[in-house]
Amino acid sequence: METTVSPVPTVTIGANAFEPSQTNGSILCVEVGRDRFRFLVQNARRQVCVLEDYTFPSLLNDHLLTGLLPALIREHPVLSAGPWQGIRVAVNSSTFTLVPASLFRKEYAGSYLTLMRGGDLLPHEFAHFCAHHDEGFLSVFSLEHPVADFFAEMYPLQPITFVQQTDGLLWATASLARHTLAPDQVWLYFEDEFVTIIYRHQQTLRYCNRVGYRNAQDLTYYVLYVLDELKLLPETTAVNLYGEITPFADAYTELGRFLPNLTFGSVPPNLNATAEFTELPDHRYLALYGLSLISEL
Repeated sequence: METTVSPVPTVTIGANAFEPSQTNGSILCVEVGRDRFRFLVQNARRQVCVLEDYTFPSLLNDHLLTGLLPALIREHPVLSAGPWQGIRVAVNSSTFTLVPASLFRKEYAGSYLTLMRGGDLLPHEFAHFCAHHDEGFLSVFSLEHPVADFFAEMYPLQPITFVQQTDGLLWATASLARHTLAPDQVWLYFEDEFVTIIYRHQQTLRYCNRVGYRNAQDLTYYVLYVLDELKLLPETTAVNLYGEITPFADAYTELGRFLPNLTFGSVPPNLNATAEFTELPDHRYLALYGLSLISEL
């Protein structure tokens, strides 16, 4: 007989103080990755008051979608509560692209992804999209049927919005860019063996891509290559670090050899969070924080 062990969060903020009766005025923001599950709650005062972070061997597979994750949601006092005012689910799909609003056609969403990846979507995938109205483009990404069905089953008849993880980063960097005087800003968001690079000039998005890397040297070469292609000088460009990186990481040391204006990023100025969140590193949860800024942009 198989025994299901309830996962334990690696980070937990505010869960014990949240009243489940408040969900009808609150927004649940969820981030689902290959080996991670994170969520935060934004209460009726638009204040981020709960955050938890879980790590799994591999999240997006049938066993965990039908085993560990359902058990976690059903047993968790916050995740099992509801109904919510809104639920935002960010998936870390590997296939995504940005399309100008003037060129976008809903019926061609799958074709955009086919062109980008050089092959058709798999039978368990379908094309989904998210509009960035203020910036004039849409993100188009692959969403797995089992993931969409899972959340629809966990939260029946509730308003669920699916986005790609990069959408959260774009909302967050738009907020950050509006509060800086520097005309050129680069953000690096780290995951295990992947980095998302975003560049804005005068607040306007000029570059966005997510790439894999094998080691710190490989990463540094690619970052410098991108800066060169964008005609940005490494010695003068402000580069902000976010995500799974620390001052002790090889990637930080290697990048620092070539990028003198390398800094760990701060939380978006528009983020309204309870005092407990000062315990967290400012740079770690940018994509998740971005989900709470949709109404701000």
